[in-house]
Amino acid sequence: MIKSPAFAGKRYAVLGLARSGTAVVETLLASGAQVTAWDSREEPRSALAARHGAELNFEDPTTIDLAGFTALVVSPGVPLNRHPIAEAAAAAEVPVIGDIELFAQARADLPAHRVVGITGTNGKSTTTALVHHLLKSAALPVRMGGNIGIPVLEPEPLAAGGVYVLELSSYQIDLTFSLQCEVAALLNITPDHLDRYEDFAGYANAKARLLAMQLPGQHAVFGVGDAETSAIADIETARRSAEFVHRVNGSDLAAMQGDWPSLQGPHNLQNAAVAVAIVEALGLTQAQWSAAMPSFRGLPHRMERVAKAGGVLFINDSKATNPASAAPALGAFPPRPEFGNRRRIHWIAGGLPKSDSLAECEPFFGNVAAAYVIGEAGPLFARLLEPFMPVHRSEMLSEAIRQAIAAAKSGDIIMLSPACASFDQFRDYEARGDAFRQIVEALTEAITSEATSWESGQDTGGTV
Repeated sequence: MIKSPAFAGKRYAVLGLARSGTAVVETLLASGAQVTAWDSREEPRSALAARHGAELNFEDPTTIDLAGFTALVVSPGVPLNRHPIAEAAAAAEVPVIGDIELFAQARADLPAHRVVGITGTNGKSTTTALVHHLLKSAALPVRMGGNIGIPVLEPEPLAAGGVYVLELSSYQIDLTFSLQCEVAALLNITPDHLDRYEDFAGYANAKARLLAMQLPGQHAVFGVGDAETSAIADIETARRSAEFVHRVNGSDLAAMQGDWPSLQGPHNLQNAAVAVAIVEALGLTQAQWSAAMPSFRGLPHRMERVAKAGGVLFINDSKATNPASAAPALGAFPPRPEFGNRRRIHWIAGGLPKSDSLAECEPFFGNVAAAYVIGEAGPLFARLLEPFMPVHRSEMLSEAIRQAIAAAKSGDIIMLSPACASFDQFRDYEARGDAFRQIVEALTEAITSEATSWESGQDTGGTV
């Protein structure tokens, strides 16, 4: 684990003992800190008590006097805008931080390294994984963490010359105050998580703080496509030399995209462009990154190709939890001459809606053969989509898949890209995507043999 003398002899309260919270406790104890920890669940408390016994004090920090504590370390999932811990910490004048801030404070005691921080509403997981893949392919010591991979404090520090590649949500940035990334990237900003912020501007400001923490001589990479990201890029341009600001849209990479089977669609072109700008800022050459791009396999639930049967491609894009993230998936499969220029996407959409509009998706309705609406959003989405395409009010995911299979022709795509949260019918987007995969496997034949062909880059259904 990561340890630092910066924590020795100080008092910390830790709220939330999932994997990252447990790593925080282990780091602080190993560094010589005094720790009071709490989780409403008995299991993680018992596991830590079994390892540390009297070293660790268990009390709910909302019920104790926080005066004298150095900091309160909370899970990013704690809603500070409505949780009583925020008021308790403010009254005691104790800062509320997260594990990323502890990592930032420990950096001076680690072997020489660099940090990449990646944020944005959509695409940050794919971009983070791609940067990790490109650096690893170039034989650099590299670790992926933050909102993806393993908690940043859990493993031993990287060897000298290593790169920590961190996906950072707005919640994590809210709890971070001194992380100066050698390279930071902001992909995009669209309305999301507004239950945690006063308004959209507050959410955008949270994203902007990642860049604001940087020094003027550190690299900032920006996607191109929305006014909020452009406004933040303008602010950062004003305080840095031009060589440290990179605005990318991927147009210079478009001719190569056909060779990257897991990076299809306009959204992935921009993700790839941001990743390339990041690794070039770290010193990789075009020869290094271009050789590694075709072998990137993507992430589960993000434009994941789960099967091909009867010439029909099945795509699990369950991570598309809002219309802005579903839109580029619909844009990835336009009509093509070899398939009679017909609409080819059978779009499964719905769940718990985050808005009453599908405006971001509308430019790509011409790619959709039919929509199959499910969940709480089903009636709303049906009303919005029926003027543009045939709509099946499927209600349940299994029924939507059955109906789509019955209608699809060879060359078509059956795509789960819900444009909604999952919580009406599923625990999370991962459970929803796993269910899609399992149902597809149960309803189609010869999945394994067919999957081998597209994993080897033989699929002809997507954009080239």
